[in-house]
Amino acid sequence: MKRSRPGVTGTRRPRVVVVAPPFLSHAQPLSVLAGALARAGCEVHLATAPSFAPLAEAAGVRFVPLTVTRNANTGVARSTRQGAREAERLEEFLASTRSGAVAALLTQALHRGEDLLGDPSAVLSRLRELHARLSPDWYVVDQLSYPVTLALHCLGLPYATYCPGHPTYVPHAPEALFGVPHAWPRAVRPGEQDLAALRRAAEAAEEAFTARFGEVARAHAPAAPAPGRAFALASPHAVVFGYPPFPWLPERPRGTAEFFYGGHCSPPAEPSPGGAWEEVVRRLRTVRRRLVLVALGTFLSARDDVLAVVVGGIRSHVPDAAVVVAAGDRAGALSPLAGPDVHIADVVPQRWLLAQADAMVHHGGNNSFTECVVSGTPALVLPFSSDQFCIAHDAERAGLALCLDPSRLTPRAAGEALRELLAEAPPGLPVWTPEVRRRGPDWMARRLARTMASVGPVRV
Repeated sequence: MKRSRPGVTGTRRPRVVVVAPPFLSHAQPLSVLAGALARAGCEVHLATAPSFAPLAEAAGVRFVPLTVTRNANTGVARSTRQGAREAERLEEFLASTRSGAVAALLTQALHRGEDLLGDPSAVLSRLRELHARLSPDWYVVDQLSYPVTLALHCLGLPYATYCPGHPTYVPHAPEALFGVPHAWPRAVRPGEQDLAALRRAAEAAEEAFTARFGEVARAHAPAAPAPGRAFALASPHAVVFGYPPFPWLPERPRGTAEFFYGGHCSPPAEPSPGGAWEEVVRRLRTVRRRLVLVALGTFLSARDDVLAVVVGGIRSHVPDAAVVVAAGDRAGALSPLAGPDVHIADVVPQRWLLAQADAMVHHGGNNSFTECVVSGTPALVLPFSSDQFCIAHDAERAGLALCLDPSRLTPRAAGEALRELLAEAPPGLPVWTPEVRRRGPDWMARRLARTMASVGPVRV
């Protein structure tokens, strides 16, 4: 039957469920977007793993427990409790990053089915039950939560897609393949044979995913339109990117959903983490004039060999710089590097530290990349996997960062790159920092709210 859209055509506020996978680097920005949607006038529920309930509370929205994958990462991947097979795949992935870009991407392609499409029928059942309880008007779903997107497609429910990484996570053309970077930074340029092998693996993964999508759709929604290419399935109404609107990014295909480039999806300000961290910064600034933050994300902090090379390079080539290192579960192993000029911690208050730091070394994850742009912090990018190569390319092309290959990194190369960044900030920061700050989660939420209001009644 037809149902009018309460709060859109009626009097109550539109009810939105934001679905986040159980990974901190995804759930955190989605919780920020959830809070922005609430400020835009929506009644919002954040549906994610129970361990992330505090994110909903911090965002001022309601929490709904929902499990969409067996994988998890609550802040440090190796320290997160999860199944044996999930832990085994994590170790296989980390080992592959030691062999370079293509080896890491090939391993991710081989793991893709288990990582991203574990039990789509169970997820569809959970979404159906959630919808019966809450009857939301709209959903917002992480692009990488493929079982959720498939379930919403099968159930015929209106949703917007949030892309958590590089915009090419949504394949933009028939020849584009998920998991094959559309562009590479200068320091990482695989050979043609390696690229051909990667394309074959990506094509096999897409074929398997698309076939599985078709099976699930035929079983649960035989009358619905076929989902088509699995990795290209996204909202027909709106796709939101927490990413700068670089002019060279792939154009939106004609006749498809609106693309909103929100610049970033981080909170407007990061409060002080307290006296202990303020004392760390004060102590480091006392012994050195500059401060460098080194953080490789919640997965790649396990690459303590790369962290050690970076610290060694700073000590030998940037003697006026102190260092804060986010080392995850390798903090103990790296503790011999600690000293008056180096502070090692398992986790760090990254956004707060960016306001104190003169430069950052990161892995090219979208959160770290956009946080550096928002704070105007020069960066050295060391891409290992996933979309990090595309992000490193864009950061380099926009004049926002330098990039080196972590699989061939030397102390001298790392130190000289940071010395260059500290001597003269990248020229793109004065251009892109104000543009990215002007956008953000509230900008995205207002546009999403307008899209929700513009879409007519739906059949449910």
